[in-house]
Amino acid sequence: MSITAINVRNQFRGKVKAIIDGPVVSEVDVETPAGIVTSVITTRSVRDLGLAPGVEVVALVKATEVSIAKL
Repeated sequence: MSITAINVRNQFRGKVKAIIDGPVVSEVDVETPAGIVTSVITTRSVRDLGLAPGVEVVALVKATEVSIAKL
């Protein structure tokens, strides 16, 4: 299932790979065919969504800026 109201280019379907819990916010790593996408969301949202490693999710990306630095 995918969310059709959002531009498909902004969706990455995958599975939760790891969660680093914090007291207020947590990092959620999602393994997708394009690679790992990491989201920082509230720890309450992690609980409310029932997120855990192996759970299927859709990562929705909203970005207004992309920065590039020379290596």
